Amino acid sequence: MAKDVIIACDFPGRQQTLGFLDAFEGHRKPFVKIGMELFYAEGPDIVRELRRRGHPVFLDLKLHDIPNTVRKAMHVLSALDVDIVNVHAAGTIEMMRAALEGLTRPDGTRPLLIAVTQLTSTSEERMQQELLIGAGINDTIVKYAQNAKEAGLDGVVCSPLEAAMVKTACGPDFLTVTPGIRFADAAKDDQVRITTPARAREIGSDYIVVGRPVTAAPDPVAAYDRCLNEFLNCQQTSFRA
Repeated sequence: MAKDVIIACDFPGRQQTLGFLDAFEGHRKPFVKIGMELFYAEGPDIVRELRRRGHPVFLDLKLHDIPNTVRKAMHVLSALDVDIVNVHAAGTIEMMRAALEGLTRPDGTRPLLIAVTQLTSTSEERMQQELLIGAGINDTIVKYAQNAKEAGLDGVVCSPLEAAMVKTACGPDFLTVTPGIRFADAAKDDQVRITTPARAREIGSDYIVVGRPVTAAPDPVAAYDRCLNEFLNCQQTSFRA
């Protein structure tokens, strides 16, 4: 899969999501992320609807449970024909292997499976003081990424600031999917470890996940085009289909 920009459709329901995506009629079909809020509100039907409309889908549910439960849940999700799904790397190598087993269909096909290292809202201070993880945040992220690779996963979710170190530790083909993207002239909101689309490309992100800078923009299509231009280093000013 090529590098791409993924729009985080963190909307409360189907109406708001489809209304937002209707603005892209006649444009390049955006890769979209469906997170917990939208999935819990609408269930698998929203995934099926977006796939019918031609959108690639990253189903961001961050599974984290005992291996048997995650295996069974992934078996269910494998039928939704999404492009990427994820788990929490903190669930251990055994859990991630179970997730991979459950996700793989009888014919051997499956979506990409990635693992969350540390949320971009988590600082090193919080990780150490609240989660009692004594290692530094960079060492922890690299170790979690190495565990994900050992389990057979395709990559990790990490902040763009850690993409290069993950590539160094796990190889250039190990995917880095990076939220925490903000334009240089935008507010940080509740994110801590962030950077711009252009800088994420330079550091080594394979996919960037962009939410409010696009979904809350006065002109979301223009903001999306700006992300594509900056991240893919393109010269086009319009990505019409």
